[in-house]
Amino acid sequence: MVRKATTTDVQAIARLVNVYAGKGDLLPLTLQEIDKRIGDIQVFEQDGKIAGVCSLFVYGPDLAEIRSLAVWPEYEGKGIGRAVTETCIATARDLLIRRVFALTYKPAFFERLGFRVVDKLTLPEKVWKDCRRCSKWDYCDEVAVLLEL
Repeated sequence: MVRKATTTDVQAIARLVNVYAGKGDLLPLTLQEIDKRIGDIQVFEQDGKIAGVCSLFVYGPDLAEIRSLAVWPEYEGKGIGRAVTETCIATARDLLIRRVFALTYKPAFFERLGFRVVDKLTLPEKVWKDCRRCSKWDYCDEVAVLLEL
């Protein structure tokens, strides 16, 4: 079941996201960062456990980002990533946001949802907000994908 995250989910979200951050797949999040962004986060709960997570960061009326998309390995391939991502996209539609993007190592996943690969430099809002602080700034190997709503 997909639902909005609550403050009681913060620890579980941190564990999940930071497992992938430790592998270099996601940016790490502190408990305070998650707490601050809790209203932007969707979780997939199964059997009382957070199995997946995704957040939507709004830059403004023209642009939002799918961030912190993660699914525990034992739940992969069950549609959980798709479900939380589609919920974030639906939220963007409800907010009348025109474009949603993600930086990813799995562009095919996003392409199946209607995203197309774009040059990262077409997303200066992201580049100047987060990318400059990233340890991979000089050798970023993530792929930018964009969905026009």
